Amino acid sequence: MNAPVKTDNAELIVPEGVFAETVLSVTHYTDRLFRFRMTRPAGFRFRSGEFAMIGLMVEGKPIYRAYSIASPSWDEELEFFSIKVPDGPLTQHLQRIQPGDKVLMRKKPTGTLVLDALTPGKRLYMFSTGTGIAPFASLIRDPETYEKFEEVILTHTCRDVAELKYGFDLVDEIKNHEFLAELVGDKLKHYATVTREDYPFKGRITDLIENGKLFTDLGVPPLDPAVDRGMICGSTAMLKDTKELLEKAGLTEGANNKPAEFVIERAFVG
Repeated sequence: MNAPVKTDNAELIVPEGVFAETVLSVTHYTDRLFRFRMTRPAGFRFRSGEFAMIGLMVEGKPIYRAYSIASPSWDEELEFFSIKVPDGPLTQHLQRIQPGDKVLMRKKPTGTLVLDALTPGKRLYMFSTGTGIAPFASLIRDPETYEKFEEVILTHTCRDVAELKYGFDLVDEIKNHEFLAELVGDKLKHYATVTREDYPFKGRITDLIENGKLFTDLGVPPLDPAVDRGMICGSTAMLKDTKELLEKAGLTEGANNKPAEFVIERAFVG
């Protein structure tokens, strides 16, 4: 295995159109999940919910993958939440980064999980599985989300209870934040479920939508295209099944150039 490029590597050659940023902190949640924060380039702009191509130099060549920016657009640092893939071309190296190491990032962010791609509504659902929570980590910490919606429901489904911790950490951070706490108030609801362990809330989110348990547990009415909006980020199967359920409820898929009732991020599947 090749070690990630270190800060003291004076020979690091940064490709054109790419930032080289410094890792500030790394948190390992499980043997499969970790998050890291790094410096934000001066002048780097993005909309909460967008993703960037981040990478490392491996054997003298840059390797990039699409990663949602988990920090909100106002944050002075950039945060990412990643899975660990033992033989992944990038993640086998990325999971071993330490504070002080350099991470590459291409200069142009993009993505469909942005507020601009949705028509006005009352209630915003963010449906996520695994690391699909990352773009919503950005959006639930953005004041604009609460200016546009009266109620924000973040669903996060993982295999095991330990994998839910990042989501709970985010909500705790908001509750204890000097200005977000008052702004968010009780507008944010966090609905966490697991599929492989006993837990108060258990099951695939698609099953919980279909059988109505999601809405009963939250005390809200079933999906209504007149007031409900949705964002979806997760596995290929989850995207497909959730999309079908939203369309069955009468919601229409939107995009940056054609806002509608729900949007999907497809950059991380396939």
